[in-house]
Amino acid sequence: MKKKLLLIEDDAVFAQVLQNSLQKRGLECKHLNSLQQLEQLNEKDAFDYVVLDLYFDGDSGLTVLPQIRQNYPRASILVLTGYASIATTVQSIKLGADNYLPKPANASQIMAALTQAPMTNSTHDLGQEMIEQSGAELAGQPREQPSEPDVLSVDRLQWEHIQSVLAHHQGNISATARALGMHRRTLQRKLSKKPKNK
Repeated sequence: MKKKLLLIEDDAVFAQVLQNSLQKRGLECKHLNSLQQLEQLNEKDAFDYVVLDLYFDGDSGLTVLPQIRQNYPRASILVLTGYASIATTVQSIKLGADNYLPKPANASQIMAALTQAPMTNSTHDLGQEMIEQSGAELAGQPREQPSEPDVLSVDRLQWEHIQSVLAHHQGNISATARALGMHRRTLQRKLSKKPKNK
């Protein structure tokens, strides 16, 4: 039996290319091009995977993420976005996503993200426990000096702050622009130019 994937993406061209590629990999795909179309799904529909775009025109995919998690508790949920940031990654995971991937992403990357272990607190705790155990086993050996931490550029810090405010306003660009005291177009321009760390 084919595994079923729900693709919620407003970019029609990207969605069609991705859908074709995933179908060639043996998946049965259903595409929705708006968040409102979620209401039209039959309760009997069961999906193994859900790929959710983060930003729609004036809406945020995060607003429907808890509903998707509730409706499909066993599905692997991937948030896909062209506006990746630490703030939205954390918020996505807290709201029920299993993974988060920045665009552009191809079908191989998306399938890898959907099938790998979810980024949850229990996974983090297990990793931390393993680190502590290995540290105890290595007692008595000289420790490696920690490397100097990466320092973020001013542009990157500004971009991360904007992402944080955007997440606080649930992806609403207009409300975020008002909160930051800038024009909506200026905000969109800043969001589209993700600066490097240094």
